[in-house]
Amino acid sequence: MARNTPAKPRSAMQLSREEAGEGTPVVLAHGLTATRRYVVQGSRLLERGGYRVIGYDARGHGDSRPAPDPAAYEYRDLVADLRELLDDLGLQRPVLCGSSMGAATALALALEEPERVAALVQITPAYDGTPRTEPSDLKEWDALAAAMQAGDVEAFVDLSGVNRIPEKFRDVARRAVRQRLERHEHPTAVADALRVVPRSAAFHGLEGLNDLGVPVLVVGSRDDTDPGHPLAVAQEYARRMPRVKLMVEAEGESPLAWRGAQLSRAIAEFLDDPPAG
Repeated sequence: MARNTPAKPRSAMQLSREEAGEGTPVVLAHGLTATRRYVVQGSRLLERGGYRVIGYDARGHGDSRPAPDPAAYEYRDLVADLRELLDDLGLQRPVLCGSSMGAATALALALEEPERVAALVQITPAYDGTPRTEPSDLKEWDALAAAMQAGDVEAFVDLSGVNRIPEKFRDVARRAVRQRLERHEHPTAVADALRVVPRSAAFHGLEGLNDLGVPVLVVGSRDDTDPGHPLAVAQEYARRMPRVKLMVEAEGESPLAWRGAQLSRAIAEFLDDPPAG
């Protein structure tokens, strides 16, 4: 049975979270504008398979409170929240499973404190760790923020890029974006995050990946279905990491990251047999 628990008020932040299952802890960190449900897409396979699954809403997202300052959505803030969550739960070496923004957050913590992480799952990583600086790129993020702040869901959906993916996946993708946006208690806070997160540094370049000793599963997506998370980034992660497995959906299939049961099964198989050092 899922247990909803507010984090202890050790700081100005209080993150909404839920956990279910018993066994090896797996912490789920979601992407920008998503919530804790959108890492393994609501699948319960991991908890039924002997894992203690802990999902949390990042600051300002889902049911979690907004940051104390509209600028306090940098990766250093997100990493501090994740570190505090692990401390609150008394987790020594959990598996950190992150998607997009959550992937960068989990990786940043692992690079800073590898001894605290048993394994990493990087779902559709998008960053080389450095801030976005291309004006056209930032303009797109700011337009999404404006639509979010205005509560204009259809404008957000149109700006999100789903209209550029193959038509056979378009309706389900548009529906998923709408459902995701409905889950936020504080949409203005999510708009603040949209302005800040892309401009912040998760880590400083990819060189640190070369020495990361923990086992890592990288789940990439092909660019035609998920252009916001370039496959080349996932491939570069996999090229650099010493103990890594890369998974990508077959040509013509929907992204593995969208298919919760199959993704969860891939994670469980990876944890049962992690890459050797």
